[in-house]
Amino acid sequence: MNWFGKLPGFRTSPPGLERDILRRLPRVLWLGTLLLALPAIVMRLLADEVVPDLSRLDIYSIALVVLHWTVVLTLAIGAAIVWLMKGPAYVADGYALDEAENPPDFRVDRSRGETTGR
Repeated sequence: MNWFGKLPGFRTSPPGLERDILRRLPRVLWLGTLLLALPAIVMRLLADEVVPDLSRLDIYSIALVVLHWTVVLTLAIGAAIVWLMKGPAYVADGYALDEAENPPDFRVDRSRGETTGR
């Protein structure tokens, strides 16, 4: 059984911006995470005594890192969808719908435009 039958005569689209985005996203993820977490890490290392604003800086850094991850994930999903849509078309297995137009309990009389139900 051929699970993925490609549609005959279909040409794939050339790769575009989505490939560049997908290629750069891992680097953007790690560099962005490091840069957004760096102020909190540096302040933790340089602070000799307990500073009350350190916890606020930690919370802001964590929030920015999570926001950054969300943006990167959203970009990855969008680029992956475009990449998949540009790929080859596949043929789905069809099956006959014998009574798709007129189901047995609901018939349409097309000559008079009336609907009769049973």
